[in-house]
Amino acid sequence: MRTRPTLSWTPTAEPLPGTTDPEPVADALRTGGVLVLSGAGLSTESGIPDYRGENGSLRRHTPMTYQEFTTSKQARRRYWARSHLGWRTFGRARPNAGHRAVAAFGRRGLLSAVITQNVDGLHQAAGSRDVVELHGSLNRVVCLSCGVFSTRRELARRLEDANAGFDPGAAQLNPDGDADLTDEQVGDFTVMPCSECGGTLKPDVVFFGESVPLPRVERCRELVDTATSVLVLGSSLTVMSGLRFVRQAAQAGKPVMIVNRDPTRGDQHAAARVALPLGTTLTALADGLNIPVDDEQTH
Repeated sequence: MRTRPTLSWTPTAEPLPGTTDPEPVADALRTGGVLVLSGAGLSTESGIPDYRGENGSLRRHTPMTYQEFTTSKQARRRYWARSHLGWRTFGRARPNAGHRAVAAFGRRGLLSAVITQNVDGLHQAAGSRDVVELHGSLNRVVCLSCGVFSTRRELARRLEDANAGFDPGAAQLNPDGDADLTDEQVGDFTVMPCSECGGTLKPDVVFFGESVPLPRVERCRELVDTATSVLVLGSSLTVMSGLRFVRQAAQAGKPVMIVNRDPTRGDQHAAARVALPLGTTLTALADGLNIPVDDEQTH
């Protein structure tokens, strides 16, 4: 039985009203030392859907869980077939205006680091440095037996060779990089083993039901400790993996700003929630601070 991830939460306090005034964010950026925490909402303008928004994928799609992936051969076949199809689109995604603005803030020295809950690598593609990938990256694959890492592009080539003619047609892309397919469409898709030891390959991402590696969590806690403020971009903060850092910042008396159209689980810890679109808002903030943002063609 597949367990559905958390879709929402029950507010325990009066919700923080959203504002259309981004000046609190501008003030934080002027001060510097801002730690960015980004979520799936930042990548929607790049064509990658989010999990929990109004049209979020969790309303129609249950992501793979760690337990199911590691215990079921058929589940792995279903995952890799869907992921192989999704990668054709996911792997071509490009940074949007929001990613490029964050990179521009970093180049100007206004950010201490970026923690991202996304697995798409778009922050780095836009030019951001000091990025902690909280939930890993779909650009890498790891063997669960020998621990060897390899590139997703190499695995995609192997899967293409082993599944010549696999083309179930258009399918809906999901935030975790796979696509919606029926078991009939998956068919007898051939899964590739580790080229080193023949073991089971897994994308180097944290599945639902899997814990974020402790050293990564500790690194993020250190970043919160040394930051001046925390800026949340496009995350509902529904799950604890990101919310804990917002709580840590608030407990330490550090300002938390959120840019998200919808209310979030972290609103009660925030000084302000700016309810505006991310790309245009971050670009306008950069313009107001006289910070040039790279043109899309640069990437």
